[in-house]
Amino acid sequence: MTGRAGAPRWPLALVLGLVLNLALILAACAPRLQTPGPGPVIPYFDGDRMVMADGDRRPFRQWSPAGDGRPRAVVIALHGFGDHGQAFETVGAALAARGIAVIAPDQRGFGRSRARGIWPGGRALVADLAVIGRLVAARYRGWPIFALGESMGGAVAMVARAEGLPVAGVILVAPAVWGRASMPRWQGGALDFFVRLVPWLPLDPSATGKRASDNLAMLRALGRDPLFIRHPRLDTVWGLVKLMDAAAAAADGLDPPLLLLLGARDEIVPRPPICQMLVDLPRRPGIVRRLYPDGHHMLLRDRAGARVIADIAAWIGSAALPPLPAPTGFCADVKGR
Repeated sequence: MTGRAGAPRWPLALVLGLVLNLALILAACAPRLQTPGPGPVIPYFDGDRMVMADGDRRPFRQWSPAGDGRPRAVVIALHGFGDHGQAFETVGAALAARGIAVIAPDQRGFGRSRARGIWPGGRALVADLAVIGRLVAARYRGWPIFALGESMGGAVAMVARAEGLPVAGVILVAPAVWGRASMPRWQGGALDFFVRLVPWLPLDPSATGKRASDNLAMLRALGRDPLFIRHPRLDTVWGLVKLMDAAAAAADGLDPPLLLLLGARDEIVPRPPICQMLVDLPRRPGIVRRLYPDGHHMLLRDRAGARVIADIAAWIGSAALPPLPAPTGFCADVKGR
């Protein structure tokens, strides 16, 4: 059948069929999200696992002070994207030697967790931290509990803290706050388009040429770590961006005590969202901002990471941090500043 100008006229049923098939194809390619655990339970410790409210299990590592001495504090340490709890091996040992216990879970979808590599949803990560906080507080009743989040873990801690996470203090190490508000529109639009077309697409972060640390030996070891996710799915990155949106929006609702640690040479989180976070953070006593001139994104595992860890221990102990000269003009060349 042809139209007025001789062009073919498509039967309505055929057009509707094509549209329906296209919709089904796109639905089949929707971003994948982890299913919840086997069922609702009362959370509890089970050996080296913590059982969450939906029955899912969080493997964790723990570093405790030697002997039977009472720790000065307990730190819940949340790792970054693609990583796992063993990322805090050096931190855990160093803090334990100073009398501070460290508990580092493999967050949902990472490390030894079920469905590794599948995004669990930002809300699930935040809910897990709330449960872990209650479990740790019950086990170490009366001891000060701190939440430490590195990169993605920092984003989780920011959202949880803004929602009232009851801890003695929060330590943010290069938190992931690169949300859509600080991305070019084409970048966010391309992410939305391709995540519905090829959500399973494995990405290679190393192709960007960005360096996460000056500790090359550590980076090489990380590349050989079988639990580290080197090629994340596109839809997990999409989910991470949504979490970073929430973290950036939570910055102005963070309460002290809070310690924010940043590296002036961070190549992973761009400077504009970092500077926006610095603007949004409340100007209140007890919120400490610390910028390391030679620090990279993986501050705790940089070659000078021992200095950062010592500062964390001093802050937990309420000691005054030694003065640290900040690089001049850190945010001066950021548009809008």
